[in-house]
Amino acid sequence: MNKIKRIGFIGIGNMGNPMAGHLVKKGFDVTVYDIRPETVKAFVSQHGGKAAASLVNAAHGMDVVITMLPDDKVVRKVVLGEGSENCVAAGLARGAVVMDMSTCNPSATRSLAEALAPRGIDVVDAPVMGGVIFAKDATLDIMVGGEPALVERVKPVLAAIGSNIIPCGGTGTAHAMKALANYINACALINAVEAMTIGKRFGLDAKLMAEALIPMCAGRNHPIEKKVVPHILTRRFGTGMAMGFIAKDVRIAVETARSIGAFAPLAERVSELWSDAVNKLGFDLDQTQVARYWEEASGVSLAADKK
Repeated sequence: MNKIKRIGFIGIGNMGNPMAGHLVKKGFDVTVYDIRPETVKAFVSQHGGKAAASLVNAAHGMDVVITMLPDDKVVRKVVLGEGSENCVAAGLARGAVVMDMSTCNPSATRSLAEALAPRGIDVVDAPVMGGVIFAKDATLDIMVGGEPALVERVKPVLAAIGSNIIPCGGTGTAHAMKALANYINACALINAVEAMTIGKRFGLDAKLMAEALIPMCAGRNHPIEKKVVPHILTRRFGTGMAMGFIAKDVRIAVETARSIGAFAPLAERVSELWSDAVNKLGFDLDQTQVARYWEEASGVSLAADKK
């Protein structure tokens, strides 16, 4: 297989911008596209690379096109056009690779791969874990799904963006892994918030609970350490991940369970809670503001007491 040199990157948002920037820094020939022309202009000014005026232009002659987009419906439309000739598939030659680094439904990823196979275009799913801070540092965890030879081919691209590459299996498996990982995190966060609002209503101090629950709850507790303590108690609410995207990721986990007939009653209830919180509070609020959903229902605040 040919060495990857030319990369099209579609979706220059909070995550996509630093990720594509690292690819430029590592010497790849990068062309970027976003629905916001001003974002593309700002990227080229900051990082270098080339600006694409259309999706076809972003894909033409590329070895790999990376998508970093909101969901699988947007990815499918961008790649296949769905009635439009301005799409990634129209610009790619046989042997090229579509690498979807978004968080998408794994069944949709497999469907996309099936649609592109007759054109000789491969699909790799490579969602990331770590958030904006890790994207800026190029220390993301990257799960990757695809045939072993294909995964090996794209590893130099992934190594420029993340520090830990985790092969998961065939096409779609990485997206399944990402959804399940986010489901566990989402469940753990609201589990901690619920316990703490109960304790606060009983008379316990929020900071005391956060500090005591870490060693008592099976060792280190990522949601309490990284989200409750620095963001909920302080009211900073600034992890950089929108509540709506967490709700979407949990929903993907539930849809995946349903598609294979798995028993997932807890996941279904967790999904309902996150979706209800988004409906009541707003899609774009930081994920840690989900605490307000419990605070309003319980009549208490988890803000650290000023002493």
